[in-house]
Amino acid sequence: MATPVLTRHALRKSTLPKSVQCLSLNQTRQLASDSKIFKIQPQVREALETKSKPVVALETTIYTHGFPYPENVALASELESIVRVNGGVPATIGILEGVARVGLDPEEIIRLVSTAGSKDTLKISRRDIGYACGLGLAGKRLNGGTTIAGTMVLAHLAGIKVFATGGLGGVHRGAESSMDISADLTELGRTPVAVISSGCKSFLDIPRTLEYLETEGALVGTFADGRDGSVEFPAFWSRDSGVKSPVTIQNEVEAAAIIHAQSILGLTSGIHFANPIPAEFSISKAEMDVIIAQAIEEANAAGASGKDNTPFILSKIKELSGSKSIKANRALIAANVKRGTLVAKELLALELAAQQESGTQSTDYTINVAFEPPASSKSTNTPIAAIPKPDIASTESIVVAGALAIDYSCDYIPSTTSSNIPQLHTSNPASITQTLGGVAHNIARAAHLLTTTHSPSLRVHLLSAVGPDLAGRAAVAQLAASGMEVAGIQTLTNTISSSTIAIPDANKQGQQQELHTSQYMAINDSKKDLHLAMADMSILESANSTSSFSKTWLPSILSLPSPRAMVIDANWPAPTLHEWLHAARKLPNRPLVAFEPVSVAKAARLFPPLNRSAITGHGRWEQPPPSKEIGLPVYPLNILDLITPNQHELRALHSAARANGYFELPFWWTVVNAFGLGLNAKGRFSAQVPGDLIEEGVPQMAVQLLPFVGAVVVTLGKRGCLVVRILDGGEERDERVGSYLVSGGGLYMRFFPAAEAVGEEDVVSVNGIGDTFLGALVAGMTSGSGMGKGERKRRNVEDVIDFAQRAAVRSLKSKEAVSPELVEMGREM
Repeated sequence: MATPVLTRHALRKSTLPKSVQCLSLNQTRQLASDSKIFKIQPQVREALETKSKPVVALETTIYTHGFPYPENVALASELESIVRVNGGVPATIGILEGVARVGLDPEEIIRLVSTAGSKDTLKISRRDIGYACGLGLAGKRLNGGTTIAGTMVLAHLAGIKVFATGGLGGVHRGAESSMDISADLTELGRTPVAVISSGCKSFLDIPRTLEYLETEGALVGTFADGRDGSVEFPAFWSRDSGVKSPVTIQNEVEAAAIIHAQSILGLTSGIHFANPIPAEFSISKAEMDVIIAQAIEEANAAGASGKDNTPFILSKIKELSGSKSIKANRALIAANVKRGTLVAKELLALELAAQQESGTQSTDYTINVAFEPPASSKSTNTPIAAIPKPDIASTESIVVAGALAIDYSCDYIPSTTSSNIPQLHTSNPASITQTLGGVAHNIARAAHLLTTTHSPSLRVHLLSAVGPDLAGRAAVAQLAASGMEVAGIQTLTNTISSSTIAIPDANKQGQQQELHTSQYMAINDSKKDLHLAMADMSILESANSTSSFSKTWLPSILSLPSPRAMVIDANWPAPTLHEWLHAARKLPNRPLVAFEPVSVAKAARLFPPLNRSAITGHGRWEQPPPSKEIGLPVYPLNILDLITPNQHELRALHSAARANGYFELPFWWTVVNAFGLGLNAKGRFSAQVPGDLIEEGVPQMAVQLLPFVGAVVVTLGKRGCLVVRILDGGEERDERVGSYLVSGGGLYMRFFPAAEAVGEEDVVSVNGIGDTFLGALVAGMTSGSGMGKGERKRRNVEDVIDFAQRAAVRSLKSKEAVSPELVEMGREM
């Protein structure tokens, strides 16, 4: 019987299950049975399946064969952060322990790139994928960095259409006799992936390279990058090569349209978009021609040919250029990754528009792999992608999750002869006021007041819980009357076991308590400084389980407009706190994620004990299953974007991280060491930070938290605050930024004196100033002009510190925890 012909149209219409859809029927059968050798990172898979974010492929040969360890770790982190900052999902691709991986977690990246320089670490092109994965099945776990060709193959299998890298391989000089032609060119002729690079290195034969790509049917276009008319094809370190580009591409919109058209038409060839190196890092063609001629001459003299030729020439170019080539190399890679992310974003917009017009799930002819997650990562929780999202096109949101409470402020009134501190074991005269408060409420209230008039499309949503009592009903009514969103306030009616909260009396363990609205009582001295506080936030302890979070809070998150920022306070128990953090990281468009430590005792919840047995004798971090007691996955780099502890909370965070094993994780030392502080850290800090803070260890502790947090803002009361952060990968290091760098590793440190001096007679209440400060920071970083819907760019934290300090002063002078006068400050954003 004749074998039926399977056309593209028939394949697209086939009823193959999603878990085994692939490029062809044969490949489908093979990958369905051999899925042990091909894995897609869950975050990448979700973005591809739901089309919630653009995905950009990144190669790994640059890390395994281009940069030494640990510089390659820093570069990998930088490039992934560029993708995220510009609204995309990075898919770093490589072979790890015999498995082809599309998307690597931070720990997996470290495990792979730490093998750089080892003779056992492979350079994986198309021909090597089957070899490496096959030996993996046979028990020999090989590691390898994927070249452009290898990355294209695996990216296409996963359904990724945009790939950003450094430089394209090409036809070598003298290839007419050596036949030395890069497999990258052949791959561009048969794999429909758009590769964005800075052209070919100029020691290659660029005219023949372009001729070869034409023969292969691969389109080559060069971004105009602000230039008029036709432009030259770039030569990696130089913007021009002397060879005219086949076509000129004006912008990312045109590039995306070309990719989309090829996809709709079912063309199976790739595209190369050449992105010239940024002008300020370009080395002139004349200078590079002299360097390259000498490098080639020395390579010929040394007999460096075949696979040894390129590494030899690159080493000589680095030497002869005085390392200018390395600086140029890093700059062009960063520029290409940013350009690639913007192209991917425009492509996704086109695909979504086409999908909406046709009313179908996809208009693509290419069928791609969509593997089910491994059994160990499956969850009974409702997946984020499965919950329908409302169609609220006109708004975005700031989400604040944590405590809503009734606040009592007790200000001590001393007699003329007594101390300004209230006396113990007796009654003290005081002025007592009752207001609506709670850390999360105050943060949300501050952000609401600042944005309500001048950013009406940005809505602030408070997610919290109240009890079925009069206080709870009054709190919700007051919030609604003030114009704040109340849909995220849950009224919890069940009881809570006292065993879930820290009650030291053994006789009370296991008792059931009726839930009631949270209460907070602050006892202040005569100067209005906090002397003692008592807090009952036990209602939030009722969410102390994964199932409770999934049923109660996850639907609330997903019902909200696209969040620009998400703030979580430490009133949640540790398991629930980390559920919030995990959910925040998975939201579309990667919102700013901030954490408010609340108190010394609760700050430590950010760093609960780790499973030390998961750290092997080789110093390698093996990911254990999430603990039922903690609910904590292994920390990725920068799980948070921002924390705002005071000095005492900073010390508590640092102590918890150190005591519970976080500073023993291999990547922690890698990141801290990459700052290049050396033995004279104190000396480097002294140029930016007052000496007393250095002696107290404030900047030192902040720096040691940076592997987990993008920016640490330490609030110092009347002294001001200290900002310590890592520069984003795509951030320009101009004079304004550069003057506050304390190392070449991108460590930014800046002390801000108090924005305004406040006399004791002007202080009315200190209860909400820290919360106001954080609410103003988040509002200032994520709202204002040029921050419209879909725009992911946000201000740097240091740009809004003075604004946030002045907002805090308004609350300091107000009888309310958050000053109503913040409405007037909104126009400044």
